[in-house]
Amino acid sequence: MINLYVDISILAIAFIIDIVFCEPPPKIHPVVWIGKVIGFLDRYCHCGKPLIEKFRGCLMALLSIFLASIATLVILEFSRYFLGIYGYVLVSALILKTMFGFRSMREHVVPIIDACKLGDMKRAREMLSKVVRRDVWKLDDNQVISAAIETIAEGTVDGVTSTLFYYGLFGVIGAVVQRVVNTLDSIVGYKDEYYRNVGWFSAKLDTIFNFVPARVTALIIALSALVLGKNYRDSFRIALHDHKRTESINAGWPMAAMAGALDVQLEKPGHYKLGIPRRKLTPELIYNALHIMYLSTILFIMLIVIPTLIICNAIFEYFFRCLI
Repeated sequence: MINLYVDISILAIAFIIDIVFCEPPPKIHPVVWIGKVIGFLDRYCHCGKPLIEKFRGCLMALLSIFLASIATLVILEFSRYFLGIYGYVLVSALILKTMFGFRSMREHVVPIIDACKLGDMKRAREMLSKVVRRDVWKLDDNQVISAAIETIAEGTVDGVTSTLFYYGLFGVIGAVVQRVVNTLDSIVGYKDEYYRNVGWFSAKLDTIFNFVPARVTALIIALSALVLGKNYRDSFRIALHDHKRTESINAGWPMAAMAGALDVQLEKPGHYKLGIPRRKLTPELIYNALHIMYLSTILFIMLIVIPTLIICNAIFEYFFRCLI
């Protein structure tokens, strides 16, 4: 029971830190360090031979996960030993906070909303280019708004709920491993000629890690739509029907659920269209998507993370008692 209180305290403090302070400077951000390690290892993976590149890509991913896990474990154990339980909780919360981006999503999309409201679509595209991979200069105004909403929906999984899901299962180290996998995919998980082989394993890992969180989050988005008075029926129905239209087997679930909740059609030109265009895309709908993300995160914690922590702690205590 004490471990459960500790785990919930870590989660609560991590969110308080995130809401009050947002992201730490890049120089001390663990995810930035993880990215630098991946970038360093990536230099030694390319040789022009597909099988060797795949093998080296696998080693790079596994070594990145191992190094991040060991570093986290050492920091946590040192904090427990030298700082006591309260220091351990605070250090754990600080690490966990850097593994998800709850408030930072707002920091990224609000400038896009403001630019759209002012009719400064050049500025909106510049801001959008910081959060999406697609060529924003080829998008029309509606597609800019669509891309911002898609970013919120997909980012709900990649940046928040997936991390919290693995925290519930495996604690802070689980959250760190999920973030390493996500960072690997964002750096090398491309299908171009340069990364096709090196990033193959990282992309597969990311798909596996997000498989359950993506589907659960889609259901939570539909539930959030119900609470907020949005179209929860279409959120659920369109998630079931349109999720398969995206190349990723995971990304379509939260995006389609968001499209249905907002009664809009989300489009990536030449790739997919999700939902039914019952409403015109406006900057205000980006705010609506943010509100759905906020409530979805709260509901995910209440309905998924905390019950998972309770179950995992009960299992741990049962086996511990069996051992003694």
